[in-house]
Amino acid sequence: MAWVVMPDHVHWLIQLRQDTLARCMLLFKSRSSRLLNERLRRTGKLWQHGYFDHAVRSEESLRRQALYILANPIRAGLAGALGEYPHAWSRWPMEG
Repeated sequence: MAWVVMPDHVHWLIQLRQDTLARCMLLFKSRSSRLLNERLRRTGKLWQHGYFDHAVRSEESLRRQALYILANPIRAGLAGALGEYPHAWSRWPMEG
């Protein structure tokens, strides 16, 4: 639903359908580690152990979380406005 890839972490807003969050994160971390290590011609650990999660219970909270994710590059000083950071996406159009 929304994501941003920061220099040292990822924010990702997803809707679980069939599997658990733990399984989803295991697959994401293992597949992305393998592909990124291949592309960067390196080996070793890419992700830290664990992750932080937040349950979204309403449409208002969903949009608020998506805005929080997309504004992360602004808070980090990597962008000046929403939509400026190239490594972010949301299914909703976001205005500042």
